[in-house]
Amino acid sequence: MALEVGDTVLCTVDRIVGTTVFVTIEDNGEGSIVFSEIAPGRIRNIRDYVVPKKKIVCKILRISGDRIDLSLRRVSQKEQKELREKDKLEKSYESIIRSAIGNRADNVLDEITKKEKVFDFLQEAKTNPKELEKLVGSEDARKILEIINSQQKQKKGVVKKEIILRSTAPKGVEIIKEILGKIEGTEIKYLSAGKYSLKREDHDIKEADQKLREILETIEKKSKSKDIFFSITKK
Repeated sequence: MALEVGDTVLCTVDRIVGTTVFVTIEDNGEGSIVFSEIAPGRIRNIRDYVVPKKKIVCKILRISGDRIDLSLRRVSQKEQKELREKDKLEKSYESIIRSAIGNRADNVLDEITKKEKVFDFLQEAKTNPKELEKLVGSEDARKILEIINSQQKQKKGVVKKEIILRSTAPKGVEIIKEILGKIEGTEIKYLSAGKYSLKREDHDIKEADQKLREILETIEKKSKSKDIFFSITKK
């Protein structure tokens, strides 16, 4: 699969030579990181950040022929987390294909990865299985998708937030109950002294997080309009 400037990639540290770290980019050859792109500020001990065989997430800065320049310090925590989660799913989806079609798996995986990641390919296959059927046949395609759907039904992501809602108004408690009572699909618990926890579950953790953020925005707007103190204590 072709790499582009700006992509985040999973790498394995190979060696440190002088002020350059050489890494193996998963399925895409070798790349290098100069010390100034390891971390901001002065580096006292490079091995606090990179050691041989350690897996790290890097961002592609430049591609010049066979040379790929990378950065470790420009990768956000969110990007790291997303790529590592996607890598886990990639490995899981590869295992599903191997268990479903046996000896043919290597050839099928090679065909898929010439163009894209296995994860992306099978995500598309959930709604449009034609390409998967071309590779493995309709019966095995159905089997692969059934395994994926079964696993996803078993696993749910959970997102939690804690907030404070307080009021000194005579009917403040009733107003707070009214605000929280209109929220659907989210578990709300009273903790103590105006503190509440909100929990939402979803098969898609990003979707759960986004919906909970939208709910918090709604609570904040309604609280301000009713002169209720609102704050998020656990983001």
